[in-house]
Amino acid sequence: MANSTLQSATNYAVSSKIEPFYRGGKVQISKDEKYIFCICGTRVNVLEIGTGKIFTSVEQEDQEDITSFVVSPDDEMLVTASRALLLTQWDWRSQARMRSWRAVHTAPVASMSFDPTSTLLATGGCDSTIKIWDVLKQYCTHNLKGSSGVVHLVQFHPDTSRLQLFSSAADYVVRIWDLRSSRCVCVLEAHYSAVTSLAFSHHSDTLVSSGRDKVCVVWDLKSCAAIRTVPVYEAVEAAVVLPEGEVFPQIGVKSEGLHFMTAGSKGVLRVWEASSARCVFAQTPSVAPPSSRKEEGGDEANQLSLTYLLDLPASGRLATVTAEHNILLYDMPSLSVRQQFVGYNDEVLDVRFLGKRGSHIVVATNSPQIKVFELETSSCQILYGHTDTVLALDVFHKGMMFVSCAKDRTVRVWLMHSETGRVSCMGQGSSHVDAVGSVTCSRLKEAFLVSGSQDCTLKVWDLPAGLASNPDDSSPKQLLPRATEKGHDKDINSVTVSPNDKLVASGSQDRTAKLWALADLSLLGVFRGHRRGVWCVQFSPMDQVLASSSADGSVRLWGLQDFSCLKTFEGHDASVLKVIFVSRGTQLLTSGSDGLIKLWTIKTNECIKTLDAHQDKVWGLHANAKSGLVVSGSADSNIILWTDVTEAELAEEQAKQDEQILKQQELSNLLHEGNYLKALGIAISLGHPQTVLRVIKEVRLGEGGTQQLEETVLKLRQDQKEALLSYCVVWNTNGRSCLDAQAVVQVLLRHESPEQLLRYQGVRPALEGLLPYTERHMQRVGRLLQASMFLDFLWEKMRVAAESSVGMHDEEMENAPPLPFHIDRQPDLKAGPGSCGEEEEEGHSEEESAASEDDEAKDCRPAGKGCPVGGSTGSEESASEEEDLVESRDMGAQKKSRTDPQLRHPLAR
Repeated sequence: MANSTLQSATNYAVSSKIEPFYRGGKVQISKDEKYIFCICGTRVNVLEIGTGKIFTSVEQEDQEDITSFVVSPDDEMLVTASRALLLTQWDWRSQARMRSWRAVHTAPVASMSFDPTSTLLATGGCDSTIKIWDVLKQYCTHNLKGSSGVVHLVQFHPDTSRLQLFSSAADYVVRIWDLRSSRCVCVLEAHYSAVTSLAFSHHSDTLVSSGRDKVCVVWDLKSCAAIRTVPVYEAVEAAVVLPEGEVFPQIGVKSEGLHFMTAGSKGVLRVWEASSARCVFAQTPSVAPPSSRKEEGGDEANQLSLTYLLDLPASGRLATVTAEHNILLYDMPSLSVRQQFVGYNDEVLDVRFLGKRGSHIVVATNSPQIKVFELETSSCQILYGHTDTVLALDVFHKGMMFVSCAKDRTVRVWLMHSETGRVSCMGQGSSHVDAVGSVTCSRLKEAFLVSGSQDCTLKVWDLPAGLASNPDDSSPKQLLPRATEKGHDKDINSVTVSPNDKLVASGSQDRTAKLWALADLSLLGVFRGHRRGVWCVQFSPMDQVLASSSADGSVRLWGLQDFSCLKTFEGHDASVLKVIFVSRGTQLLTSGSDGLIKLWTIKTNECIKTLDAHQDKVWGLHANAKSGLVVSGSADSNIILWTDVTEAELAEEQAKQDEQILKQQELSNLLHEGNYLKALGIAISLGHPQTVLRVIKEVRLGEGGTQQLEETVLKLRQDQKEALLSYCVVWNTNGRSCLDAQAVVQVLLRHESPEQLLRYQGVRPALEGLLPYTERHMQRVGRLLQASMFLDFLWEKMRVAAESSVGMHDEEMENAPPLPFHIDRQPDLKAGPGSCGEEEEEGHSEEESAASEDDEAKDCRPAGKGCPVGGSTGSEESASEEEDLVESRDMGAQKKSRTDPQLRHPLAR
């Protein structure tokens, strides 16, 4: 029982994220080659190459899209331009905005460039003008006019002594501007389409320009004439000049002449020899089969085209950016892919852990490509094979082989090489007549797979023997279905295999789930009860139970013996898209189209945690029992890794309890020692108002309580005073603790100025809460004082009446004739102290008797002081009565002074 308690999870926390960081636009790499800068809407994201994580992000305050940006050559400054025609200078490492200024352009800035000294900034606008800014002295130095259309390219000459700026606009020419004279000194005309890039030779005397007119032109900058026009037979987006004087036989550079590399619409890197205009090397298009390269609209619409080519000379690498927002880093000169980052995943449809210890995740996005991410570096491997959107994935129990299904009506088997980590397709099956929406693997051995399609059929595919033992076999083997069965009346959304490989369950859009015998796909039973389509079915790893999730917002547990519904879980406000068992089958994790993930305890039927990190439908959900991680993929393009923090939270809670116990003990010791200041500070840090109240009472009721309380409260920090004031608001609502609250408030009001009090956090609501209860307490005290004054007055009147009656009685006794017998003046002991004899009672009037009875009931003084026959007689009795009258008058005067309106409480003024 203890083990099951420890295995139950109570909370999951976000461990890491794979989120979109690039959605098209400019890409730049820092000079130290550690960071990649790229645009993502209103932000410029800085990606750390070593870890693949977003290092920092800079966002415009006006929430306007960023049209262009540039990083200074010294990696110190980042300047962004937004659609609001603002230029902003950033210290990008600390995300601090240094300054902002108007761009002066009348249209958005389309291109930006720094000179090699990081002093001058050139901006090319959509208004056909170019501005030069001195970023140190903060003023505009040049306004260059003469271009036609949008200035989409500006670049300084690498030689700072020349002070030249090169630009290109929509007129397809390259202009050279002399910054000393602010004039265009030369116009290079050779292209018949947009000029996309300019690359300078290392001697700075030769320029290579590339264009979408499928040619590259080599220019001599001394004579400003074209040396060679190189036809490249594709729209070129970028060109890079290779190091001169070096030989790279791997890429065809065998001489020391000028060579340059191009990247364009065909998605292939090519190396050209400038002197002969020959292509000496073409990259092998091994990343994608030729069939997947045929896109509608020709080469210009090819999603595999390259948009940027960046040189990283310090580390000997090249970086390319694809039209699908992927950034690839190549080693030079072998041109082998070292790292690949996916800038935008689109809608994530399914996700699974991959590898022996879950070191990778395989992701199906809204595309024909499958992405395999390495969790440690976020580097991605893109798998080509399917020709339409991949819909579902599943991984075999060893974790090195997985299957995929897609809208192209095929299923594919993939294998990850244990040594290299590369993934290759090992098998392919195509027998369905409609899109394959779900696929599942065998659990005990890598023997078969089961697929469910929109053609309403189930198919069992046997894997060829030794499929995983030949990873070097490049040609995928054909798979044939062993059994086929029409399973449902509508689309099959989910299929799953039981842990013993004997049963198959399917869930369909026809609102039912069905159980099948795997051997011959014979129907064993139907699970009915959902009001809408079933999105997911899952076997329990421990019990003979099947879980199903539906578009009706519920999750149900079914018994496999009688096909009855055992439990129903309701909590999602929308469709439940995925359900998985965790904690050895004792808990469920569900994800819905509301973007929420919920953790359920099966035994109590209770949702114990809701995880809210996605903004859209959560299609993918998978748990790795070995690592304790859970991965989720959503339509918001985010992939989130969750870790079980139950043990960490329990340890943290235990540490807090231990710390509380130690503080409580220390608090008791400090109170015993009389160190009230430190005791009060510890009590406030504990966050227990009752403990703080106990300390306040100890201080107030101790020796010199008022002065001690004042000294203690005034020595507290401001945050501690703020907490104490908030506690006083609560204490003031109770008559038992209101005196302590008023004492603390009185200290603060006496010694803190109004300006200081207004700086306290939450002082206004605190005073608003104190005032009504303080008024109520003052009214109650006033009523008590009035009642006590009435009692004093009544007591005074009764005393006067009693004294006058005693005087009259003595007079009558003196004038009366002598009696024949002796009268004893001592009180009758049997009558009790303070009582009178029968003769005295006869001599009293009714009023005097009533006053005597009230006096006996209310007087708290010793007997004999109020009775005319008790205690001393003669002069002693008269002196005692006189002293009592004086004492009563003094007490009345004191109580009257307490009701003086000038002595009201400060808060009641």
